[in-house]
Amino acid sequence: QVQLVESGGGLVQPGGSLRLSCAASGSIVSINVMGWYRQAPGKERELVAIISSGGNTNYVDSVKGRFTISRDNAKNTVYLPMNNLKPEDTAVYYCNALVKTYYSGSYYNYWGQGTQVTVSS
Repeated sequence: QVQLVESGGGLVQPGGSLRLSCAASGSIVSINVMGWYRQAPGKERELVAIISSGGNTNYVDSVKGRFTISRDNAKNTVYLPMNNLKPEDTAVYYCNALVKTYYSGSYYNYWGQGTQVTVSS
């Protein structure tokens, strides 16, 4: 019913930049929180950044000042420009959204398929 499609991952050198995008589509009535999570090899998935429908944001400490989450509510899209990337940012990044559809009376959690970000020289 809802699809989240990510784009923008890739290979970049330390200090470089990437911009992730995630577009939600389907039978969407409204989207509450949208966010990005990441999972590095051998580690648990962790929250990177989230943004509410009203624009309130929250970040994991390790990315503050380097990543900036934003969203376009008209396009059901969330963005994550990432600057000054470090090798420890290497992970699969997953888009997440809390969505109410035409078929549900509540919000449900949806995930994208993930996009690889590799920071290496």
